Amino acid sequence: MNIVLLGGSGFVGRNLISALAQRGHDCTVLSRDTERCRDLRLLPRVRLLRADPYDVESLTRAVAGADTAINLVGILNESGRSGKGFERAHVQLTENLLQACADSGIERYVQISALGADSEDPDASHYLKTKSKAEQLVRDSKLKYTIVRPSVIFGVGDSFFNRFASLLRWTPILPIACPDSLMQPVWVGDVAEAICRMLESPGSIDQAYPLVGPEKYKLIQLVRYTATAIGKKRLIIGLPDFASRLQGLVFDFIPGKPFSSDNYRSLKLDNVSDKNALPDFGIEPRPLKGYVRDYLCGSARQRRLNSIRSRG
Repeated sequence: MNIVLLGGSGFVGRNLISALAQRGHDCTVLSRDTERCRDLRLLPRVRLLRADPYDVESLTRAVAGADTAINLVGILNESGRSGKGFERAHVQLTENLLQACADSGIERYVQISALGADSEDPDASHYLKTKSKAEQLVRDSKLKYTIVRPSVIFGVGDSFFNRFASLLRWTPILPIACPDSLMQPVWVGDVAEAICRMLESPGSIDQAYPLVGPEKYKLIQLVRYTATAIGKKRLIIGLPDFASRLQGLVFDFIPGKPFSSDNYRSLKLDNVSDKNALPDFGIEPRPLKGYVRDYLCGSARQRRLNSIRSRG
């Protein structure tokens, strides 16, 4: 199969490309800056191609010759607060890629969305609302689509546990917004394997699949687990709702946006599902405990040292 990917240079994309290449698929990764992801050239059956995702003609030329397109593009925050950044990254880009696929004859399409994108909550975040709009564009297209809705994804190089680990390494006190928000983290390897199997299954066409891990956690439990995993004694404080909202509003104006009011609105909706498509594709969901500790801390010897330090 000849597969073209948008967002292939990111955390999930790199894992997916590796899984696809191992199955013998040829992968073309589109990027506006191919030098930033030039290491992907070292992978077998992978090539990089420069393309502007906001230029339909450029996209159409880039995807020509492929028979499958996968859209992995997603942002967690925007530079402002209006939602225009999310609209551009999630909706406009999806619309452009769908048009490019139609113009170049690509019939098979996979959209990586997010758990909660099917929520009808009028107060949902810009992130979830634009993910939902993008899904509707996909469903309205004439392509043979599959929509994937993962929960928080963990694995080597993730932006969830690694971000909290970085914060916990330097701050003695960490206030957590929406501490009781529920999550069901799913391993990136399971997500990549599921997508590979979906591409090989005709029954996955015109379907949407939730992908979640085997256990549900409160956000504060995950942060405390991270502190224990890296051997740090920290005071982790769960904020009440009014303080969580205030934290989001204040952080909206901090460079880099470690948190935002849009993140706050996303956390108001639990990121869990009683349905899980992984077993449907013969995949037993990997639990996070132990594995997360391994990639945050490295060797078993280092973990023993961290455990001794945490006991004081």
